[in-house]
Amino acid sequence: MLKTSMSSNAQRTTLDCMPTIKGLASFSLDTSPLSSDALAVAERELRETPEQVQKSLAELRELLNEKNTLSYKDTDEYLMIFLRPTKFYPESAYNLMKRLADFKFKHDKIVANPLPREEKKLFTDNNVVNVLVDRDQKNRRVLVLNMGSAWDPKNLTSEQLFKVLYLVQVASLVEEETQVRGAVIIIDFHGLSTKQVMAMSPSFAMTLLLYIQEAMALRLKEVHIVRQPFLFNMVWPMFKQFVGDKLKKRLFFHGNKMASLHKHLDANMLPADYGGKKPKLNYSSADWYPVIQDLQNYIADWNKYGLKQQ
Repeated sequence: MLKTSMSSNAQRTTLDCMPTIKGLASFSLDTSPLSSDALAVAERELRETPEQVQKSLAELRELLNEKNTLSYKDTDEYLMIFLRPTKFYPESAYNLMKRLADFKFKHDKIVANPLPREEKKLFTDNNVVNVLVDRDQKNRRVLVLNMGSAWDPKNLTSEQLFKVLYLVQVASLVEEETQVRGAVIIIDFHGLSTKQVMAMSPSFAMTLLLYIQEAMALRLKEVHIVRQPFLFNMVWPMFKQFVGDKLKKRLFFHGNKMASLHKHLDANMLPADYGGKKPKLNYSSADWYPVIQDLQNYIADWNKYGLKQQ
């Protein structure tokens, strides 16, 4: 259930704890106010101080009104989603909003209005995208993308896969902690075969990387490639051509060497699948889908915004 309560200057959303996932800690979205540690990170890394927040919000609103080409919700909470990844530089935040609006317009077939209930089977009938119950040692969300044998492109096309990733990313934005701390992705290529390789078209690679690097309102801190077989060498050049300098610095290849992965992600916070000390993964997107489903109205509202219709 979604509950709302009013603070002095903002409306906050909180989710009741979901049922325990097969004996593990329950999965829920943390929509509480930022902790003191997170506030310190926000100030140190994002220039987020009360004075800067008010100044940047005012300037971003002025830009939106002045240019008058974008349709976005004009609340503090909504505009903060774009100010945080751009370190409270109003013009950079505006440009991010513009790139997202352009992306949604150009790729409306995929992201025009995806909604959790309408896309339920993409979550419940596949085990390609997973979100770990545990955050990492820096309190960042960890997303696991199973791009090997777990992915059957006949059941989940590349466009549908993108749609799932898009919905998960939008859902993560209700967490202020994730807005500040960011997210980490583990891409697992275990069991990769020609079936998956054929589904990874240049168009899919370009669309995915364009969104991640240009239009995604989320701090992507690291991408870890694991358990990639030799066949991966056929796929990587197609993706590599679209990877910018910033993402290159955050991209790490580990193969089967989990000790290499643990240099970035503490083994104490990882499941046994990746050499961690947590239990082996025995849950999937089907288990935490109810959390996404509860955000139906939030995501429907998000989908309304973009370029102003002429």
